[in-house]
Amino acid sequence: MERKIDIFSLENISIEYSIIGTGEPIFVMHGGHSNCNEEFGYKELVENGFSVITPSRAGYGGTSKEVGKSLSIACEYYSKLLNHLNIEKVHLLAISAGGPSGIYFASKYPELICTLTLQSAVTKKWLIPKDKEYKAARILFRPKVEKYTWNLISFMNNVFPRFIFKQMFPSFSKLTYGEAKDKMNEGDVEAIRKMNNRQRSGFGFFLDLTQVNEVSIEDLQAVTCPTLIMHSKHDGSVPLEHPYYAHENIPSSELCLLDSWGHLIWLGKSSKETDENLINFLKFYKIS
Repeated sequence: MERKIDIFSLENISIEYSIIGTGEPIFVMHGGHSNCNEEFGYKELVENGFSVITPSRAGYGGTSKEVGKSLSIACEYYSKLLNHLNIEKVHLLAISAGGPSGIYFASKYPELICTLTLQSAVTKKWLIPKDKEYKAARILFRPKVEKYTWNLISFMNNVFPRFIFKQMFPSFSKLTYGEAKDKMNEGDVEAIRKMNNRQRSGFGFFLDLTQVNEVSIEDLQAVTCPTLIMHSKHDGSVPLEHPYYAHENIPSSELCLLDSWGHLIWLGKSSKETDENLINFLKFYKIS
């Protein structure tokens, strides 16, 4: 896939973004530790006639950390980016820790949004200071350290791909590795290796730890566009209470629970179902 990467600058603020494909635009709020080089699920969207626009969220990649002072400020800049690109309406796709950004954007800028899709998304209060995952993240992914953390992970993953896959597996799934084995594809090990080579946290993940707790029940209830909520039954990163909570509070939503092996619903034997459900939803609600 040919990926165009550019920088939109305004008032000493920069937003890095990428565009792949042509057709109806999908605007992606990527997950944590990611950026505009995200790949999961993109190939199938492009092959089905969509263009995929991915801004690096606040503090990630080449996007200024000042964008992340609040969800309100961040979404204001995302709207300015769409205006810069002369795009009047998009399908909004929010992934994992990008969930709050997607929910807030859809609730405050309904005129820009045709549909909202939440994939493995955080939709309510998530990691808090007492959680061991939060404490570990504050050490391993703080801005002055994260580069070395990811360099070590990617080096080890390149040398021992299957070993690192097994070590990381419990962070993605509630299943044991043995229970999940028949749900995996052989290509999953390589997909995780590639993911770890493009991951970086920058200032973004620390901003996520704050912003994921900014979204309110009122924001969810204010989402008026058709919404598809996709989540694995076995997600070990974002608990099932998140998709259920979103479904209860977003008026025009449908819940799609998947039998994938975990958080990364674009991998494994059920990945085709993930792609088909999303593409059918987007084609049903075409941008007029």
